[in-house]
Amino acid sequence: MTQITAPHEQISAEAFADEIRDYLLKGQGVKPAEAKVEDVYVAAATAVRNHLLDAWAKTREDMVSGNTKAVGYLSAEFLMGRQLRNALLNAGLTEQFNKAVAELGFDPHDVITAEPEPGLGNGGLGRLAACFIDSLASIGVPAFGYGIQYQYGIFRQEFDDKGRQYERADYWLANENPWGHTDYNRDVRVNFGGHVEDNNGRRVWNPDWSVRAVPVDYLVPGYESGRVNTLRLWTAKAYHEIDLRAFNRGEYYQAVENQVKAEDITKILYPEDSTPQGKSLRLQQQYFFVAASLHDAIRTFYPGQDKPDMATFPNKITFQLNDTHPVIGIPELMRILIDEYGYDWDTAWDITTRTFNYTCHTLLPEALEIWPARLIRELLPRHMEIIEQINERFVSLLQTLTDDSAKIDRMRIVTSGDDPQVRMAYLATAGGTHVNGVAELHSQLLKDVTLRDFSDLFPNKFTNVTNGVTPRRFVRLANPRMSDLITEGLGTDTWISDLSKLEGLVPLADDGEFVHRFAEVKRANKRDFAGFAKEHYGFDVNPDTMFDSMIKRLHEYKRQSLKILAVIARYASLKSGETDVNTFTPRTVIFGAKAAPGYAMAKETIQLINNVSRVINNDPDIQGKLNVLFPWNYNIELSQNLIPATELDEQISQAGKEASGTGNMKFAINGALTVGTLDGANVEIRERVGYENFFLFGMTVDEVEALYAEGYDKGMSRQYYENDPRLKRAIDMVADGTFSEGDRSTYQNLVNDWLSKDYFMTLADFGAYMDIQSEIEKTYADEKKWFRMALLNTARTGYFSSDRSIEDYLERVWMTGPLPEDPQLKAREN
Repeated sequence: MTQITAPHEQISAEAFADEIRDYLLKGQGVKPAEAKVEDVYVAAATAVRNHLLDAWAKTREDMVSGNTKAVGYLSAEFLMGRQLRNALLNAGLTEQFNKAVAELGFDPHDVITAEPEPGLGNGGLGRLAACFIDSLASIGVPAFGYGIQYQYGIFRQEFDDKGRQYERADYWLANENPWGHTDYNRDVRVNFGGHVEDNNGRRVWNPDWSVRAVPVDYLVPGYESGRVNTLRLWTAKAYHEIDLRAFNRGEYYQAVENQVKAEDITKILYPEDSTPQGKSLRLQQQYFFVAASLHDAIRTFYPGQDKPDMATFPNKITFQLNDTHPVIGIPELMRILIDEYGYDWDTAWDITTRTFNYTCHTLLPEALEIWPARLIRELLPRHMEIIEQINERFVSLLQTLTDDSAKIDRMRIVTSGDDPQVRMAYLATAGGTHVNGVAELHSQLLKDVTLRDFSDLFPNKFTNVTNGVTPRRFVRLANPRMSDLITEGLGTDTWISDLSKLEGLVPLADDGEFVHRFAEVKRANKRDFAGFAKEHYGFDVNPDTMFDSMIKRLHEYKRQSLKILAVIARYASLKSGETDVNTFTPRTVIFGAKAAPGYAMAKETIQLINNVSRVINNDPDIQGKLNVLFPWNYNIELSQNLIPATELDEQISQAGKEASGTGNMKFAINGALTVGTLDGANVEIRERVGYENFFLFGMTVDEVEALYAEGYDKGMSRQYYENDPRLKRAIDMVADGTFSEGDRSTYQNLVNDWLSKDYFMTLADFGAYMDIQSEIEKTYADEKKWFRMALLNTARTGYFSSDRSIEDYLERVWMTGPLPEDPQLKAREN
């Protein structure tokens, strides 16, 4: 048996330093004395990657030759964060790295931070995917993460002098990328456009144009598992990059038109889709990476076979559709099976439905992708034929299950009418084995509301898998002080791979000395963040204030507007003297959020937050008492610095709108208390940490629905404005130009929406939110009580590990497990 050499290979710091020297010379062409810190980063990353190669090859060999079904995780996003520290931890090389780099005359921290953050995701969806592939490797489950190698990622957020967000390209690949290996010999042809014709009863797709999908492989090492999985990201290339004759005629743009057209597909994550061109590019992206991934998986599991027995495909790999972006994979697999391998429809459908499972990440109808049938027909004409046949057969099946014609019409995959639309969530539900939500409440609402008709007729398809986060990156690496204290308190560090062991900290909540040390860790983390914020943003942060953080994608349902209105109300109360400046609990409020480029209301909210910050932070009357910070370009680096320092975490979305959230989990595990509604995973967090250790406010899902039924979004919000002087004063200050240098038109859209629609009920929950903030301040004043509650949050949130999430997927959805242990590896561990 091939020996696994990582992540358990023993190597001295001196030998590791020699490896770095060797890679500096052979790869970078410099000696240590000539090297820049970026050179050392590339050389060290190359050395670490090479230590993982044997285990990577062995994992793939065991995956293909063994009987363990693999997982293919199809996701448009993988928000990985920097790779070096994580790889060092999982490869067991952190200590050697630190000593080796210091021996070479460099600061290990400088080398770590020389790595650019990969621009491969936007928010929770991508970070969850990254956590999951970490856990799959750590548990030892063979897996591929499949996605896109975006050249520019989402965008780099900056703010102008008016506080407005503007977007710059995030060229994270500007310099050498030692983690991604481009394998031009494993490319896949992906076709678009053209027409379909009949050939002796067979449907033949004649595409108009093709692109070359080239894989870029990233190694995903497991923690103490000896297994290294693959994140395979696809980049688009033209088959004929330049028309030399056109170039020689001086038609320089036309000469590279094919190259530009192809490479546009993998340029940017989520291109703005408010134009027909943007919609087309998004669909091209989705089909591109899914088609390449399916062909790659077939090639991997049936090497060298022209006509494999595809009936065994669902036993080789199960594909998880991470939201609706990869759902076009269902008709693509049907096309492959029918058109390329000659299977009949029923056999192909049986194989397909046993291959795919679908995770729904939303309850918002607008987030459930719907594509115009005419667009699919234009780009993927054969797929549209297959989708139409799936729809016809599905409707026929429904007619055998119910005589409710209205229900059948609601469940159609392709809508009727002059401009039919394809409902991708419905296609995923009909075409897969399981559908799961990502928190208990979300899964229940998915069955009761969003996909109720499907749940009524196909109840066994539906299950729940509550999200989780990896304890390696978001505890061990992000919060080393607390990690060391946890290990000391438990007497073992095995919690890093079994987070449920945090429960052993519960008795220590009654140990005054241990709680005091826990509080000291938080204070030290706050001081560290103050230094980080000064260095990276120029912010002056007082670590002796309460750190109150709200970091998440900017969307109206997440209600950053509720938080900023409460900040304005508190500011007004301080200015007027209603709240005594001398007795007020000093607070630093920290926002982190990006708005989609075309989301006008979200961008206006960002502008408001920035200008409230400008006014408050420059008001001499309250300096040192209330500070508002909005670091730009929120990313994983910022989160890993802020989360360990945060004392109060804001999870204040309208009840029934957030699917799960994973930020709430990261904060709670790191000893922050949560203020939140009964939404998403908040419900489960509150149940596990104890109701008394969670600050609950706001309406329930049922109360929200009842208020909608009364017509809240038809103007009722104004009643709350008129009846709460705190709210009225806050909105009036926004409207009268207090935060726009006297310009009353700047926030007119926001103000009009609050007073006439307020669909996500910011105003209705405002009073309860202000009241709970007063309770929070009273609790914070009792330091012993606060940090006892904080410690219990850490101790009781072990359930929210992504390792546990993966175990649930293995049992409830994928029906597979880890590869057998390697006896040589086990012997070496012992």
